[in-house]
Amino acid sequence: MEQPRTRPPQRRQSSQQAPLSPQSTIDEATTVYRVVATPDGRARRVPPAMLALRRLPNPRLTGIGAGLFAAAVMFALACLDWLLFDGSSILYGVLFLPVSALTALWVRPADLVTAPISVPIAFAVGVIPIAGGTGGFGGQTMAVVTALAVHAGWLYGGTLIAGLIATVRKVRLMRQRRRMRPATKTARPARRPRRPRP
Repeated sequence: MEQPRTRPPQRRQSSQQAPLSPQSTIDEATTVYRVVATPDGRARRVPPAMLALRRLPNPRLTGIGAGLFAAAVMFALACLDWLLFDGSSILYGVLFLPVSALTALWVRPADLVTAPISVPIAFAVGVIPIAGGTGGFGGQTMAVVTALAVHAGWLYGGTLIAGLIATVRKVRLMRQRRRMRPATKTARPARRPRRPRP
């Protein structure tokens, strides 16, 4: 007569997990970083501030378009400054700095050189309403020249900001092109030179 086989009692794995300790819970105030893959295949963390900046509008203006944008915005801001604050030159200079930065950020990569050139022209166009010249065209021209001389610090500051942003963008663009070149070289197989026939 065969005896039934007896199996040792197996421990049943409980489907419920042990409760998490207070240290293992995720705090709601912790900063969450998104992982983004680079062209090299490496992953890097992107802070939330950079993600918020990337959600902003990012148009690509030509050199002429960036100059027209800066001139139109500065002229409109100068008119508002003249109407609301009686032509405050300090407010106009402070508003000129972000317009310079946006002009350098929004110009397309092929026209990066034009950003530091178009920004001072936009400053000169915008200063016309708040210059306060009298006595016809000659008096208005002298008032604009005087305003440009008196507020040269704001003019140089905005031009410097536009130049720095354009330079950083150009350097980043050159680095991206250098990274892409080895990938294209390895992708194309090298052709053997043809031997001349005798």
